[in-house]
Amino acid sequence: MNLSVIGTGYVGLVTGACLAGSGNNVICADIDEEKINALNEGQVPFYEPSLEDVVRKNLKEGRLHFTTDIEDAIKNSPVIFIAVGTPPNSDGSVNMEAVLSVARSIGKSMDDYKIVVTKSTVPVGTTERIRGEIKKCTDVEFDVASNPEFLKEGAAVEDFMKPDRVIIGADKPSVALVLKELYAPFMRSSDRAIVVSAKSSELAKYTANAMLATRISFMNEIANLCEIVGADISQVRKAIGSDVRIGRHFLFPGIGYGGSCFPKDVKALISTAEELGYELKVCGATDEVNTRQRELFWKKIEDYFHGELKDKKFGLWGISFKPETDDIREAPSLYIIEKLLASGALVSVHDPAAMDNLRKHYGDKIYFADSNYDVCHGANALVINTEWNEYRQPDFPKLRDIMAEPVIFDGRNLYNPERLTECGFKYIGVGIGN
Repeated sequence: MNLSVIGTGYVGLVTGACLAGSGNNVICADIDEEKINALNEGQVPFYEPSLEDVVRKNLKEGRLHFTTDIEDAIKNSPVIFIAVGTPPNSDGSVNMEAVLSVARSIGKSMDDYKIVVTKSTVPVGTTERIRGEIKKCTDVEFDVASNPEFLKEGAAVEDFMKPDRVIIGADKPSVALVLKELYAPFMRSSDRAIVVSAKSSELAKYTANAMLATRISFMNEIANLCEIVGADISQVRKAIGSDVRIGRHFLFPGIGYGGSCFPKDVKALISTAEELGYELKVCGATDEVNTRQRELFWKKIEDYFHGELKDKKFGLWGISFKPETDDIREAPSLYIIEKLLASGALVSVHDPAAMDNLRKHYGDKIYFADSNYDVCHGANALVINTEWNEYRQPDFPKLRDIMAEPVIFDGRNLYNPERLTECGFKYIGVGIGN
């Protein structure tokens, strides 16, 4: 099948490369000439495990193409995926300018029947808005469908290749059939395509992310209660996770969720409801708790040092919002860094993937260490922000010897409190009662 994907960001590039990998001829188009030139050399502009290998293989085998000629991509593709960004506006609503601009470009460029598929995360009703924008520009027949992505950063290629479900929002059976055929190679063991209405498809993406974000915020609330009553959130998590109605996923407390999806999508869902005169109280509380969680973690640091942080050195392990990605958007670590700098503290950081992105924000305001141990030399405290595997089993005696003060603030509960105490550390986690 000949396809085009408009937008070569995270979603567009993973989608295009993986669809090319199943034998399709895919054109990925973008207005960013520098990015397109790099992609044509096989250089992926962000960190995602296995993606660069998939891109290079399909480039070499001639199934994957990158171009800035969006009109040509549209004309030569019966199926067109829209995968441009939908950033939040200041009020939490979704900025749809890029999506609607692509829709108009499709309408002006198409000269025969097209199936236009929205891959970007968009509010309910976007399918109809896209249809309206295209109709303004052409009399040629076309259809519009919704096909939201469910890709976890750090595991996106595997998620695409082995999806647990593929949501197809199509009002015509013929359109749904085309998309089911496109995804068939990824579902040979069982058909996991779910065909629903376009509006249901659009809402399903936001609902899924809001539900997962709510589980995180709920566990953070319970973790805070554990600290007050003297319970251990790790024990509570194990106890409730064994209930099959609850399960074990997304029950880990910490310093809050971040990234490009959960914060944005929860706020967008709240905004959509507000526009319709309805208040999503649970979603509002989820967002509020998430903001408060990083504030409470910061208060632990501030209280321990009695507010006297000036000229104290802090080593930070982990900057990205989660492991296996270089994405620092809405990362809780940024809040901690800002608070430390505002308090006059010296900040030293290490992250296996996100250092370059952080340099763009802070330059020489903080020290970028070559290793995770390097950040701890002379440190008054170590702060764990991201649960990278590299940080799970450090040499604790070595850490104790190189730190000025053996203090660890663990925002991800990576370590056993009793063991850390035995090693001579003051250990402060999340949801661990005294």
